[in-house]
Amino acid sequence: SDPATATTELFVSGRVCLLGEHSDWAGGFRAAEPSICAGRCIVVGTHQGLHARVSISFGKTLRMTSTRSDGDGGRSDCVLPLDNPTALLREAQAGGYWSHVAGTCHHIVTTSVYADKVNSAAHGVTIDNYRTSLPVKKGLSSSAAVCVLVARAFSHAYGLACSTRDEMEMAYLGERTTPSKCGRMDQACAYGPGKPVLLTFDGDHLSVDPVDRVGAHLHLAVADLNAAKDTVAILCGLQTAYPRPTTAIHEGVHALLGHMNQAFVSAAVRAIAEGDVEGLGRVYVEAQAAFDLHAEEKVWGAKEMAQCSFFAEDRREWRRWGRYYTETLD
Repeated sequence: SDPATATTELFVSGRVCLLGEHSDWAGGFRAAEPSICAGRCIVVGTHQGLHARVSISFGKTLRMTSTRSDGDGGRSDCVLPLDNPTALLREAQAGGYWSHVAGTCHHIVTTSVYADKVNSAAHGVTIDNYRTSLPVKKGLSSSAAVCVLVARAFSHAYGLACSTRDEMEMAYLGERTTPSKCGRMDQACAYGPGKPVLLTFDGDHLSVDPVDRVGAHLHLAVADLNAAKDTVAILCGLQTAYPRPTTAIHEGVHALLGHMNQAFVSAAVRAIAEGDVEGLGRVYVEAQAAFDLHAEEKVWGAKEMAQCSFFAEDRREWRRWGRYYTETLD
């Protein structure tokens, strides 16, 4: 299709991981170590996200304005040269907010299947992220949402007609260019708000299966526990246990993110399909107990352990909030 000639309104949501956190990262190691279990997780898009207007622009540049989510309306700007991959890579590897934008641009213009079409065009793309309702560094995939927004903007500005899976792949490979070596789960925010999706991670292969059957209205209460989150630190902690376990602790982590996680996710999918709210709550309690037994600070350290998006900084608070969460899923 032809590139967009008028302004296009876009929205990219965040995502909540309902179950299976970090199994995307662990399952990716199956490409080199087939004995590792495939990762599985359930995610759902949030109603909070990035609102943007996209249009083509003169010159081979990406011009983006970002609005902070803290309510003060603060804005910042960035101009990236799409005809200078070296500069894009340097910005991507520098870290920070704009690294995710630059990393996605770098992938699109160098190694994506759309590189020739984008590079042969005389125009660029302008993204005005005029409103952000998605909190950052809260485990809601704010970084992935930025990468998906950039990928979707390229699709509209250059007439690429990308599928949702195409956008996910571009966003994933773009974020992998940055210091945040993410797994493949976060980019499922591309599916939009309120749509539960079951993801399976088998090495480099990703399977996406929408959870079409929901047996009851499930209202998810997401609480901000005022914890910090450092994805790089969390993944560094996991790295010590993969790809091959060398200690009993490592074997426990493999079990937690492997066959135990698969069982928890399967049970959760059944409970969602049947509208079994109490059953879903029991799955969460069992998953928390397994995490306490096999992970905790043994692998991540006390600080990093608290940063996992489904586990509270204060264990007693998690259990109180966990019960409340279970009681309100109807």
